[in-house]
Amino acid sequence: MVREFILFSRIGQTDSSFGSLHDAGRLDILHECIVSSLFLSHGLRRDVVFHAILNGPPNPPVHIKIDGQTLYDVRTDMETWQGIIKKILAGKQHPGISRDKTSFEALLKSKAENEKCHIYVLEEDGKDLQDVEFKGWEKEEEDGECVVFVLGDHVGMPKKTEMFALRFGEKISLGKTPYLAASCITVINYTLDRKKIKLNV
Repeated sequence: MVREFILFSRIGQTDSSFGSLHDAGRLDILHECIVSSLFLSHGLRRDVVFHAILNGPPNPPVHIKIDGQTLYDVRTDMETWQGIIKKILAGKQHPGISRDKTSFEALLKSKAENEKCHIYVLEEDGKDLQDVEFKGWEKEEEDGECVVFVLGDHVGMPKKTEMFALRFGEKISLGKTPYLAASCITVINYTLDRKKIKLNV
């Protein structure tokens, strides 16, 4: 089963004219989420696809997609990812990473149109993650199934965007503690790893 994460970045800069990720609309948060989504101690999660929708100036939106299946020539440090992100935003290529103008709404609708994709939206007042029975997680239904997790950065999603997401996804929560976006992804990956072990998938 494929895991997908969609990060909505309200102020993430959409061109390559920046000196640091922090000063580019907090693209350092994007780096942290990429690492939490895709990296293990000694390798990559090949079953994860990470999406970021950048909505900052000068040319929003920009959709960055990172596919763990084909990603290589990467490390976890910020300097490496600053170079990669600048390169991608400048229209250049890197293995496993693509850039286009897909909006958040269009991306989410495309996932919702696939009956094998099950969408979950992170909100503090949602259903507790530990109580969620992830659809399609059973061994016999694994082929083609995916779970998609939607979350915002430190600013969060605008109310209108959040309501749009909830038209397609189930609201889930890690509790009332306001964790960092990257920490939320780590907890989700850990939870799914444990479920996978229990099912011996």
